[in-house]
Amino acid sequence: MKIIKKAFLVSIVLMILCGIVYPLAITGISQLALNKKANGSIIVVEGKEVGSELIGQNFTDPKYFRGRVSGVNYNTYTEEDTKVKEDGTRIYGGVGSGSQNLAPSNKALQERVEKDIEDFLKFHPGVKREDIPTDLLTSSGSGLDPNISPEAAKVQIPAVSKASGISEEKIGKIVDKYTQGKSLKIFGQPRVNVLKVNLEIASMLKSN
Repeated sequence: MKIIKKAFLVSIVLMILCGIVYPLAITGISQLALNKKANGSIIVVEGKEVGSELIGQNFTDPKYFRGRVSGVNYNTYTEEDTKVKEDGTRIYGGVGSGSQNLAPSNKALQERVEKDIEDFLKFHPGVKREDIPTDLLTSSGSGLDPNISPEAAKVQIPAVSKASGISEEKIGKIVDKYTQGKSLKIFGQPRVNVLKVNLEIASMLKSN
């Protein structure tokens, strides 16, 4: 009985420490020291939440930069993502993060890439097929990538400038402003946050 009693008390103590005290302590520290990151790195404009720095969005207006291809539509619901029962009840398909995981030999992938190339060239007539940066034609493993390479941003500057009426020089400065280098100067690659760039363009268009 003594062994059982000790085991029971140890279990209770560990449950309190690991299940209550530790989570509350970590939550409190994160809210105080890293509040923005702990809450999803949400970007707020004029009191309205417009997105997260960590999750991409689908921009189709030619006045704004495009992000990477997303196999899951950036985890947002569209009409095509839903199903309707015979009684009219709408059932959501449960979209989530992830890529399509199609092999290079897959015909569906080849057709999708070719379609994206044609679509990109239509809005960027001065760009050659071979000059389109790879990350604009390939989706990330999560399908939610918020960033593009500096090359993928720079190749879009002329078209964005023409559509928005903002000079290429000013657009270039915005891109440079939101270009991040490698993490700790050794991890990852230089990147540009598409949402931040587009929000600054939207702000400039609104003020004009």
